[in-house]
Amino acid sequence: MRRKKLPFFENIEITDLGAEGNAIARVNEMVIFVKMVAPGDVVDLQIVKKRKNYMEGRVMAIHKYSDIRTEPFCKHFGTCGGCKLQHIPYNLQIKYKQKQVEDALTRIGHLELPVVRPIMGSDHEQFYRNKLEFSFSNQRWITEEEARTGVELEEMRALGFHVPGYFDKIVDVEKCWLQDDPSNQIRNSIKAFCLKNNYDFFNTRDHSGFMRNLIVRTSTTGEVMVIVVFNKESKAKREALLTHLMEAVPGISSLFYVINSKLNDSLYDQEMVLFAGKGHIIEKLEDLSFKIDPKSFFQTNSTQALRLYQVAREFADLKGDEVVYDLYTGTGSIANFVARKAKKVVGIESVPEAIEDAKINSEINNINNTEFFAGDMKDIFTDEFVETNGRPDLIITDPPRAGMHSKVVEQILKLEPARIVYVSCNPATQARDLQLLDAKYKLVEVQPVDMFPHTHHVENVVKLEIRR
Repeated sequence: MRRKKLPFFENIEITDLGAEGNAIARVNEMVIFVKMVAPGDVVDLQIVKKRKNYMEGRVMAIHKYSDIRTEPFCKHFGTCGGCKLQHIPYNLQIKYKQKQVEDALTRIGHLELPVVRPIMGSDHEQFYRNKLEFSFSNQRWITEEEARTGVELEEMRALGFHVPGYFDKIVDVEKCWLQDDPSNQIRNSIKAFCLKNNYDFFNTRDHSGFMRNLIVRTSTTGEVMVIVVFNKESKAKREALLTHLMEAVPGISSLFYVINSKLNDSLYDQEMVLFAGKGHIIEKLEDLSFKIDPKSFFQTNSTQALRLYQVAREFADLKGDEVVYDLYTGTGSIANFVARKAKKVVGIESVPEAIEDAKINSEINNINNTEFFAGDMKDIFTDEFVETNGRPDLIITDPPRAGMHSKVVEQILKLEPARIVYVSCNPATQARDLQLLDAKYKLVEVQPVDMFPHTHHVENVVKLEIRR
């Protein structure tokens, strides 16, 4: 049976930006989602997916460019998987992100909104990340321009980011605008040494090759951590590369290596071996210090993280006699940030290593009223746990993108704390959870925070108060 041919539309105007950074067009009231265009563009669209309520289209030609467009600053724009909104001015990006938050809360959560505070934009539109992960590959992505020329490329080794939709292809990044130097210097120095000395780069399909991944972490204190991941051990080659790196980039505070021969890139179950420097770096927010080791989770935009935590602390409105539960506490960043204004803070997190970091962060900041527990949230956050650790007056929750488990929501509703502060990196799942909490809680404050300029991601903090 022949498949029905999908429609082709000419001279369609892009009218809006929606969730996940997708632009929106409409034909006969049908919504079409389109990537990498701007409101005001007039395009030809080939529909590539058709569903009952929407379609997805691929741009085949652009007849008119929108007046709002701006020139992308990165040469890898459109190929690399990050910074997909570079062609839209930042003041408009955050306008659309604010709308995304409001739409999620009203359309998904069906919530009555207070006046939503203006989104907190980032002071730094470039070089704002404190962590980047790069991949080595012997299958470099061939650009459209290179493909048109038909010239056979002599060098196919690459160090950079995965091309969206291709697990085995890497964009060879010359300069990344997301992380400040010495990040680019580190990556380019490693790549040049490897090419000069003919090191094999990783092949994702057959898991061969020597060089696999590179992680660079920085802090506002000026410290730099580098983690080089090898696919297999070769002591002479490994030591030659790492020694070269320490000499070429003297500002490295902490240099680790990992031998990871698994089928996946996850490093949480791998041994991190310190080659040079100290075993951690320090980040500072206000007067608090946070110890970051190779496996630590920390918000990847330190400056905006500070604003996010300040909002959470403001919404918590602590008087000094409250028991606070910090659900999904991670390394205890928010827990330690609010602890001095609370009687006691109880943090829960599923990753044991993160809980150990949280305890250390309390210790180095002389905070003595925190307790941290490791375990699956839905299993540990029980009546028995609450009986042992005290009934919470306030709950702060900062779950992963999937939101809170239904059992966690049920337990919160049963405990009926006076206030809830919900920090989210996904307004859609936050709205879903807030709809469940709406039975007993009123939404009184909403503060969007942009952590990641030029991407579709947006954080949102809300304050809930018990209905009386």
